[in-house]
Amino acid sequence: MSKELKTGIVAIVIIAIFIWGYNFLKGQNLFDTNTRYFKVEYTNIGGLTESSLVTINGLKVGKVIDIGFNKAEDKKGQLVVRFAIEKDFKFSKKSIVKIYSPSPLGGSNLAIIPNYEGEDAVSGDYLKGQIESSLFTSIGERLDPLQAKLEHVIISADTLFKNVNNVLDLNTQNSLKNSVKSLEHTLAEVKKMMFSVNGMIASTSTDLTESVKNTKVITANFAKVSDTLANANIGGILNKAEVTLNSVNLMLEGIHSGKGTIGKLVTDDAMYNNLTSMSKELENLLREMKLNPKRFVHFSLFGKKAKPYTPHKDGEVEKEANK
Repeated sequence: MSKELKTGIVAIVIIAIFIWGYNFLKGQNLFDTNTRYFKVEYTNIGGLTESSLVTINGLKVGKVIDIGFNKAEDKKGQLVVRFAIEKDFKFSKKSIVKIYSPSPLGGSNLAIIPNYEGEDAVSGDYLKGQIESSLFTSIGERLDPLQAKLEHVIISADTLFKNVNNVLDLNTQNSLKNSVKSLEHTLAEVKKMMFSVNGMIASTSTDLTESVKNTKVITANFAKVSDTLANANIGGILNKAEVTLNSVNLMLEGIHSGKGTIGKLVTDDAMYNNLTSMSKELENLLREMKLNPKRFVHFSLFGKKAKPYTPHKDGEVEKEANK
């Protein structure tokens, strides 16, 4: 074997080793026949880089090999991501390859959402790509309309302040200053008044304390009286009073109907007239005994007869009494 042939063989081996090592460093194993390569198109890769991981259901199955622009005229600006799958996992061409961020501070990776309907995907096929919104992206999307509204509010506020500056001329500013001074004076007077009220309250606090104490004593006494009344059997007393009133009512009804001595005295006119006549005769008798006692008590040593009784009229009796 000549030296030139040996040199050529060595050069070919070195070139092959160099190519294999270069592809191995890029994540491609030329001697692995199970490795499959797929492509996905994106308008924005969201921080995806070469050597980013490719996962299926969270399991690492490959990595990104290459990222480049699409050279087609109708797809200028779009990016083509080429990745390799080392695992022998079958899925259809309808599967979706989604770009996602595992953490807010980390890079992006690819996640294959497998679909098993239809024809199986083979090496070299284009798959459908999607971009999952990250935390900062979703926050930015929500802040965009808020930013627009905030800018509108700021513009409105700027216009309002300009109008206020136009309204607040020198005279208005002086008036506002005077109003502020008057308000300060009023607040000072209110402060003085509050101090006076506090002094008045402090001076009357002793009287208020005594009043409270007296109120407590009155309340305690009232509680004792209420306890006494509660223990006094008010119901029994009222029952007895009711029985007494009923008896009095019965007695009054009997008197009114003429029953008993008092009833007859109250209702019988003849008895009343008799009593009146008897009292009048008794009065005349007493008067006669007073004027002529000898007629009732007679004592004579010589046997003189007493004068007979002759009734007098009322006028004559009075005249004799006057003599």
